[in-house]
Amino acid sequence: MSQTKNDKEEFTKLLDHDPVAIPKIGDNVSGRIISASKSEIKVDIGGVMTGVIRGRELYFNTNEYAKLPAGTEIEATVVDLDNENGEVELSFRHIDEQKAWSLIQKSYNDKTNIRVRILDANRGGLIVASSQLTGFLPVSQLAPNNYPRVSGGDKTKILEKLKTLVGSELEVKIMAIDENEKKFIASEKDAWQDKQKDVISRYKVGSTVEGTITAITGFGIFINFDNDLEGLIHISELAWQRIDDINELYKIGDKIKAEIISIDGSKIFLSAKKLINDPWRDVAKKYKIGQKVSGLVLKVNPFGLFVELDKDIHGLAHVSQLTLKPGQKITDVYSPNSKAEFTIISLEPEDHRLGLASADKKPQKASSSVNLTEDKKTDNQETKDSKETTVKKTTTKKPAPKKTVPAKTK
Repeated sequence: MSQTKNDKEEFTKLLDHDPVAIPKIGDNVSGRIISASKSEIKVDIGGVMTGVIRGRELYFNTNEYAKLPAGTEIEATVVDLDNENGEVELSFRHIDEQKAWSLIQKSYNDKTNIRVRILDANRGGLIVASSQLTGFLPVSQLAPNNYPRVSGGDKTKILEKLKTLVGSELEVKIMAIDENEKKFIASEKDAWQDKQKDVISRYKVGSTVEGTITAITGFGIFINFDNDLEGLIHISELAWQRIDDINELYKIGDKIKAEIISIDGSKIFLSAKKLINDPWRDVAKKYKIGQKVSGLVLKVNPFGLFVELDKDIHGLAHVSQLTLKPGQKITDVYSPNSKAEFTIISLEPEDHRLGLASADKKPQKASSSVNLTEDKKTDNQETKDSKETTVKKTTTKKPAPKKTVPAKTK
């Protein structure tokens, strides 16, 4: 009895001499591991308290901490001061969340890159995690090598491609954070662009590159070159002649050379046809206005026919230059892959235009304003046409005199 009383007095003296701060719920405390397993970790806190971390408070770090030897110093958060065994309940989950969120905030403020794990995928993008904090990476923010280019934009196929990324890690830049929900939005594309700046700076407009085709779309092909740089060759820059189906000419994995025609940030635009001799330069040596020619109808549109004179030179026969009876439709007379006879009524090599008329039609004024690629203008062409139309409307009140194209005399 007296021994117990003496022990208490001695303990009181020790506390008075070296007082121990009693932690509160929510405080972070340091301690040394007494024992560790996958089910729980015992911690000595300052030699006067024993803490325990178990259950969900171990969270996904179970395997990591279970391997730590006795005596290892760790830090944890107090969640209960006195459990059923008289121990302090601690949590790795809370302190890891704090550390993870501090990392997210620092990355966001400093515009630095971090690595995230991909947990899941949906039609809009990827669910990602940094430590146990979850965020979202929109599909539009994937880097070129992971972006799911699917013909026709099939959402089911896009989701299938996104799911192949689950379980992997990506380097990202934090685009936005939600302080209340402790969530974030990430961009792999922004992080990729930062890394590519030095590589892209080595290239200039006019440089020639060789790459591998990584994706084929309806508007062009993407090629990969020089350590994951990506460039786009628009369909209008693939060849001098008209292309209806890119897949007939190229396939993924093909090697191709191209010339850089524009660099916009990390976007590189290329042209394959600039490395090919322009067949229109010598077109006047082969064809003359008034010449009778046989052509293969490639495509029938309401406004006219696209006609192949040879493998390089294609022309347009506008509907007004065809011999059609009253009420007769263009499709009643012409069909794709059929042969027909024509007369050349206009020739503009610089603009890659050649106008045709039915061979038996009385020569008329050529509709030289119709572009051979009228049904597939590029965005730049549409913008240019729009500007030209606006200028004409604002600067000219009277219609310009019509240009008469001389026809071959009989």
